[in-house]
Amino acid sequence: MSDRSIELKSASEIAVMERAGVVVWEILQEMARAATPGVSTLEIDELSEELIYKKGAKPAFKGYRGFPGCVCISLNEEVVHGIPSKKRVLRDGDIVSLDFGVVLDGFYGDSAITIPVGEVSPAAKRLIDVTRASMHAGIAAMLPGNRLHDIGHAVQEHVERHGFSVVRDFVGHGIGRRLHEEPQVPNYGTPGTGLRLKPGMVLAIEPMVNAGSPDVQILDDEWTAVTSDGQLSAHFEHTIAILPDGHRILTLPPGVPAGLEGTVPRPQPSQVQSGATA
Repeated sequence: MSDRSIELKSASEIAVMERAGVVVWEILQEMARAATPGVSTLEIDELSEELIYKKGAKPAFKGYRGFPGCVCISLNEEVVHGIPSKKRVLRDGDIVSLDFGVVLDGFYGDSAITIPVGEVSPAAKRLIDVTRASMHAGIAAMLPGNRLHDIGHAVQEHVERHGFSVVRDFVGHGIGRRLHEEPQVPNYGTPGTGLRLKPGMVLAIEPMVNAGSPDVQILDDEWTAVTSDGQLSAHFEHTIAILPDGHRILTLPPGVPAGLEGTVPRPQPSQVQSGATA
């Protein structure tokens, strides 16, 4: 792959992408708050679509290559691309991945979180925590002058050091005026190899991490990818701009600390007064 195939973004274009990214983050927070036992994945999808248009954006995923929903909602052993359904109802102890994007002013934003539903097992919580941390290990390597596979190596090293496996069938990607642009960004690799990272590159990094084998298979709906051994999987994603002096997470608003993605605080019963809005 030639560097010439990669579209570098200007500072003004990155600013637009950051606005799109903040919309993605805001809607993900609302979906995460709504993801409680008894709620169907279709209800979460319908909430996301309502919020997209309220914020003046458009769905990035709905209709993309025929995908029927605004958000990919994947539960437990589902790795990615789960189709929202009124028959798929969240239960206490599930983990759910919300992979979501919008188009705003001609540019895409794309992000994903994995969250617990109610009380989850210690093993499920550890998988979520390690997957989130592996994404940030990869982000730390996204510096001008570094190599593309430095990112994937950082992700892979963190994941495997904690006894989990990196899915290899799906990768991150460039993003901009199209949802998927060059280059592909694997979540594994040999450090010091691959194209050199340059200011103006905007990449979506998205580790998918399995509790067991890295192997996946596609269900009969031709979208949903599941772990081949039926064990749990988690997924996190941010859209990142490479800058002359480092990088910027475009799908995390300024002032919001990194490392807490998917840990959305929910009101406790004692905090909700009769007649008050939560």
